[in-house]
Amino acid sequence: MTETPTLYAPATGPGRSAVSVIRISGPASAAVIRTLAGPLPPPRRLSLRTLRSPDGTPLDQALVAWMPGPASFTGEDMVELHLHGGLAVRSAVLQALAEIPHCRPAEPGAFTRRAFLNGRLDLTEAEGIADLIDAETEAQRRQALRQLDGALGGRVADWRARLIDLLAGVEAALDFSDEGDVDDAALDAALAQKARAIRDEIATVLADARRGERLRDGFTVVLAGPPNAGKSTLLNALSRREAAIVSAIPGTTRDVIEVRCDLGGLPVILVDTAGLREAGDAIEAEGIRRTRARMRQADLVVMLDGPDAPETTLEPMPEGPVLRVRTKRDLEPAVGVPESAIGISAITGAGLDGLLAAIEAEASRAVGSGDALITRERHRLGLTRCREDLDRLLAGAALPELAAEDLRLAVRALGEVAGHVSVEEMLDRLFSGFCIGK
Repeated sequence: MTETPTLYAPATGPGRSAVSVIRISGPASAAVIRTLAGPLPPPRRLSLRTLRSPDGTPLDQALVAWMPGPASFTGEDMVELHLHGGLAVRSAVLQALAEIPHCRPAEPGAFTRRAFLNGRLDLTEAEGIADLIDAETEAQRRQALRQLDGALGGRVADWRARLIDLLAGVEAALDFSDEGDVDDAALDAALAQKARAIRDEIATVLADARRGERLRDGFTVVLAGPPNAGKSTLLNALSRREAAIVSAIPGTTRDVIEVRCDLGGLPVILVDTAGLREAGDAIEAEGIRRTRARMRQADLVVMLDGPDAPETTLEPMPEGPVLRVRTKRDLEPAVGVPESAIGISAITGAGLDGLLAAIEAEASRAVGSGDALITRERHRLGLTRCREDLDRLLAGAALPELAAEDLRLAVRALGEVAGHVSVEEMLDRLFSGFCIGK
């Protein structure tokens, strides 16, 4: 039988730094220490050692941490080498590791994948690690940390355990139905009451207006309006860089331009779009089509109208809220602004604070307090299937055999959310997005 390979990879970013950490996990971890650093140090303590290549050549003076499994991140024997952060040092140590039998470089997400397969994490907690790595704002960091701490995984485990208890009761009733000592009416009433309680809890979690997904993916704000309304100028002013070309020539923006930014700790995606008008050519027509598509999908549309353009009619209406903005106030300071609009000048900065406050308020309303449990579409689909299975169970007079099958399907749906049902393609898709060394 082929031995499980021992994985190694840098756990710190590329480039020169003060310290570079190399992580090693697998059955040959102890052999790695003995080959490179001598006798095993005390577990879970940093020990200063001179690292040597397999042929005895000195490599570095490093801190070595020995973490025997299963009480480690991956559940396997693990080693961390804390090296000096020079590129040559790290390269030499990686080359030495490659010469040790049964050691090979780790693929992205391989360490977290092993932690999941060894029962150290459920799938939602593993996703929390990925989200924590990718977090760009404070709110995203907090949400990812809640997932890593088991906010969703714990609830799913509780629902699943309760459904398994119900399934066991139904199966027992089926097995002993001919013995005459089972009160079918009482069993059905108790089953329905407990199943309904779980169904209602799941339905409450699902009725969150997709706050978790919005926070994880970013709150999308589309800047729309006629040509030369100041969309690109406003995008540059809000992002504080030259992200879009600004020109007096109408129709300069032909494609969608996106800029990610942190607004009050919330992730916001600002989207500059082509001006809304009768298209002059096929390329501009495609740009306008994309503009309208993004407006329909946006969490918020900021509709800009300049002093020389009439108020734009929104057809079709966006699904999300709309903020009306009157731009170029530096060119018409004496002209009033409609009560339904916010007056701004992207050139002088007048009114931008008010516009930012309005966008932040809409983003806060959409994201909420950041306590949503569902952060991915995969979670939502699994919980929705479970709720539908329980709805079918509660719908009426089902045979006990059908009730048992509905409960099995509900348990399976929850198992897929937490990763208790292993699906290889799902695992590959999740863990391939991780950094190498995690």
